[in-house]
Amino acid sequence: MNEYDSELVKSILTGAGYEFVADAALADIVMLNTCSVRENAHRKVFGNIHEIRHARKGRSVAIGILGCMATALRKDLLEDKSLALDFVVGPDSYKRLPDILRSVTEDHTQGYDATLSEFETYADVYPSRTDGVNAWVAVMRGCNNFCSFCIVPFTRGRERSRSLNSIVEEVRRLAAEGFPQVTLLGQNVNSYHDSGHDFAALLEAVSRIEGIRRIRFTSPHPKDFPDSLVEVLAHNPKVCKQVHLPLQAGNDRVLDLMRRNYTSADFMQLVGRLRKACPGLALSTDVIVGFPTETDAEFADTMRVMREVRFDTAFMFKYSVREHTRAARELPDDVPEAAKTERIVALNMQQTDISLECNKALVGQVQSVLVEQGSGSRKGAAAYARNDANKVVALVSGQFVPGQFVDARIIRATPHQLKAEPTVS
Repeated sequence: MNEYDSELVKSILTGAGYEFVADAALADIVMLNTCSVRENAHRKVFGNIHEIRHARKGRSVAIGILGCMATALRKDLLEDKSLALDFVVGPDSYKRLPDILRSVTEDHTQGYDATLSEFETYADVYPSRTDGVNAWVAVMRGCNNFCSFCIVPFTRGRERSRSLNSIVEEVRRLAAEGFPQVTLLGQNVNSYHDSGHDFAALLEAVSRIEGIRRIRFTSPHPKDFPDSLVEVLAHNPKVCKQVHLPLQAGNDRVLDLMRRNYTSADFMQLVGRLRKACPGLALSTDVIVGFPTETDAEFADTMRVMREVRFDTAFMFKYSVREHTRAARELPDDVPEAAKTERIVALNMQQTDISLECNKALVGQVQSVLVEQGSGSRKGAAAYARNDANKVVALVSGQFVPGQFVDARIIRATPHQLKAEPTVS
């Protein structure tokens, strides 16, 4: 989502006469588009600001924070003398950037706008993208779920969907520019709705656009999978047979504290529905370890569910407190850091074994892969591509260019990558 928002910002500012430069050392204005989901993101941003100022060695530069940190930390950022920020702009205020930057550069005043909107979707802004294989397309913004650990509703506001027509027009333009794949984005993408059109209808509409050959989407919520969406996933050949399905925890008491609105049994039932409708479906997930009050036995439930589902890949994180969330207000961060580390190491080890087994099962298959990095772009392989299941495939021979579809036989597997020999070089 932040990559897409950065493309929006680039479009808005180039339209106002600004020129983007590739090297921050040459820029008069530097903006960092930020995330607030995990504490490590904050540390990286603060480190980057100090590095930029050090590299400039006293030469003038205006530095600003965009995105979720701008909303979450608000005026605290501007009042931090060690950062010496010039402007802070939240994710719903990017159209005000030209005016804010003028006040910063001409009047030498700090700029600030982190107001959340109930209506802004940027449907009238066409993002400024670089050439590539995949184009991100935000179909909605914000979230209404208020999971107890999540800061998104407080930094990106309430849920609102773009019109289906505006999305279709954007994707049609992308197809004309040569993008073969689009990824539809939303904080809870499968709750999309517009004038009677649900997310399944949106997928069908996008799939009818000539030139688009693959459609991905992220991230869906397990509670929003009607039969119509399962049907599209199973039978529409352009919709990739891969779903990112955040589990977060495998214990029902912890899931209830997280306000996830499903039980582990509900989750397993959904997995069963998806795999019955779409055999061979690849699943990825998110998991939080060490959520407040989580016991060793409750963590063992998460390990068990992960073994039973057998996700192809998983993104695993230690819980960290996010200000403004219900968990921060009501639940003590009482799981010791050492216990969090022990749990995430155990979960990683288990998932690595599962990922390797899932990938080894593909050895010998011929799959259509989409080249993302052309021949010679990385040492040790002719090209790097992705299969329908969103797995990285290293093509070990042949000359290929980004955007090319290649039939390739899987010859080796690691937990994180497949190696393949093109059937025609």
